[in-house]
Amino acid sequence: MTSPATSLLKYNHPILISKTTGRKSPSGRRLRASGQPAPPKGKPTHTDASNQETEQILNTIFPPRYRSSHLQEWMEGIELMRQHVSSAACTTADVVHLEEMLDISLQQKQARETGICPVRRELYTQFFDELIRQVTISCAERGLLLMRFRDEIQMTIAAYQTMYESSMAFSMKKKLQAEQDMTDMNKRISELEAEKTELKKQLKEQIAKCDIIEKRENEKRLADEKRYTEEIEFLKTANQQLKAQLEGIITPKK
Repeated sequence: MTSPATSLLKYNHPILISKTTGRKSPSGRRLRASGQPAPPKGKPTHTDASNQETEQILNTIFPPRYRSSHLQEWMEGIELMRQHVSSAACTTADVVHLEEMLDISLQQKQARETGICPVRRELYTQFFDELIRQVTISCAERGLLLMRFRDEIQMTIAAYQTMYESSMAFSMKKKLQAEQDMTDMNKRISELEAEKTELKKQLKEQIAKCDIIEKRENEKRLADEKRYTEEIEFLKTANQQLKAQLEGIITPKK
C-alpha cells in the first residue's frame, strides 16, 4: 500500500472504506471489507457534540481526501482509503514544528525565494491551511472567516493567473506576428537590394552605351567639320579661279 502524499496540513490516519479482491467467496460475491465496526452509541455529551461540530466544520473547510492502492503487484485487489483532516488541538511546540517543516520542505523541494514559484506557493498554501485548521479547532468562527479569506486569495490568484496566461498568449501571438513581419521585411529588403543591384548594372551599361555613342558622334562631327572645311576651301578656290577667268573675259584686250 502506497503512503499518502506528504502535506503540511495535518491529517488523521487513513481509514479503509472498501476492499475489492479478485478472489470470490463461496457465494460467488466479491469480498467487501470496511473499517472497524463503530462502538455502541451512548448518550452524547456536550463535549462530544462540540467535537462533532468542529469535525463537521473542518470537513467542510478541508474535504476528506481519497486514495486507492493495489494489494499486490499483479493487481489482485484494490483498497479505497479515506483520510480526514485532524481535529486534534495544537500546542506551541506544534506551531514551531510546523514552521520548521515549512523551511525544510522549501529547502528540500528547492523552491525559489523570489519570483513566481509553484512549489513555494503550494507549500505556503498547505502552511496556511494548517493554520486555519489550528484556529478552527480553538474558534470555529475565526476558521470560517479565514476560509473566506483563503478562498478570496485563491480567486484573486486564479484571476491574475488567467490574465497572465491570456497576456502571454497575446504577447506570443504578437511576437510570432512580429517575427513574420520581420521575415517578410527582410525578404522585401533582399528583393529591393537585388533590384537595386540590377538597376545599377543596367545604369552602368547605359552609361557605357552613352559614352560610346557620344564618342562616335564626336568623331562623326569632327569628320563632317573637316569635310565641310575642305569643301569650303575647295569652293573658295574654285570661286577665285572662276572670278579670275570671268574678269579676263570681261576686261578687253588692249
